[in-house]
Amino acid sequence: MRRRTPPPPAPLPQRDGVDPVRVRLPVGGAWATVREHLVERLTGAGPGTVESMFAAGQVIDADGRAVPPDAPYRPGMYVWFHRELPAEVPVPFPVEVVYRDEHIVVADKPHFLATTPRGSHVAQTALARLRHELGLPTLTAAHRLDRLTAGLVLFTVRPGERGAYQSLFRDRRVRKEYEAVAPYDPSLALPRTVRSRIVKERGVPAAREVPGEPNAETRVELAGHRGGLGRYRLLPATGQTHQLRVHLAALGVPILGDPLYPEVTAPVPAGDFRRPLQLLARRLEFTDPVTGTHHTFTSGRELSAWTSYTDWSGESGPRG
Repeated sequence: MRRRTPPPPAPLPQRDGVDPVRVRLPVGGAWATVREHLVERLTGAGPGTVESMFAAGQVIDADGRAVPPDAPYRPGMYVWFHRELPAEVPVPFPVEVVYRDEHIVVADKPHFLATTPRGSHVAQTALARLRHELGLPTLTAAHRLDRLTAGLVLFTVRPGERGAYQSLFRDRRVRKEYEAVAPYDPSLALPRTVRSRIVKERGVPAAREVPGEPNAETRVELAGHRGGLGRYRLLPATGQTHQLRVHLAALGVPILGDPLYPEVTAPVPAGDFRRPLQLLARRLEFTDPVTGTHHTFTSGRELSAWTSYTDWSGESGPRG
């Protein structure tokens, strides 16, 4: 099998922990210039944006030189540029570093902060923040947590080692433990293992369970209950999108603060941090594939609905 040639290194530095955009010009097409292709490709950039980038010398080739507006189209050519970052409301909670060595960084992510740049969340992500704060431009995520979920995330320092750490999650060699606060149902028999088939369609906010061979498995245990709320320990054997949220909702005990399950509600306004999803990635345990060290990490965060009474209808007071 012919091995694919890796792309050249980026000639532009990161900006606020965010990589420049890399575009490889495809084979075929009727574009006369590089500019014509980018105008057609970047339709969401707004009228005149691409032309302004070329005029300002912001489109760069592999040699670090500005690409002129009339540069002829060459299939396979790479160009880089920094995209205009979307306006983002700062998430006013820190990313805590639990552990760091020359191979990995384990971070304790707050609610509301995305793990990696995606969509409208770019600079306000755990990855961008850590790259900037730790001075580690090569830092990458070995896995992801939902933006609304808090807790432990594993990042890798060296690009050549990322695959080894990602394989831990792919091959289910990481023991993950989550904690959730949801309504308490005394008739729900626990512990139990929930298995189902979950699908998540592109462009649809919520995942759903469908008939078929199970692809999602979660061990659900009750760690305690008081005042009509239960504190649940969740041990996922698989990692489907929104798996824990789907499974608890299917059991009739949806996680507090969930805007998608059991039904989609109105989006939370940007900057409203009052009702975090009561789901926390509490523990990560694995044997390091590079050093052979056995690691166990524990989040120092707590779920507010359990530690200090917050009436989720909007009132606050002491828990009885």
